[in-house]
Amino acid sequence: MPFKPADNPKCPKCGKSVYAAEERVAGGLKWHKMCFKCGLCQKLLDSTNCSEHEGELFCKVCHARKFGPKGYGFGGGAGCLSMDAGDHLKGENAN
Repeated sequence: MPFKPADNPKCPKCGKSVYAAEERVAGGLKWHKMCFKCGLCQKLLDSTNCSEHEGELFCKVCHARKFGPKGYGFGGGAGCLSMDAGDHLKGENAN
């Protein structure tokens, strides 16, 4: 009987095999430790600040900015006013 190596799950970010010693689990998928970072700010994540949305990882702050409620009443005071156009929230695939 020939040797057959075990099939390891693939990291959704880099597509390489993820071994048990280096895995992080989020959204039912296994990620490498260095691939387990926010899709917007590139901050390394852990189980307390990780949020998954459609197969992409975000820190809680970036997830709330990008997918949270918008409009007046959700941080609509003077402390939240900004001239920022939000270009850093659009991601790499935006025009």
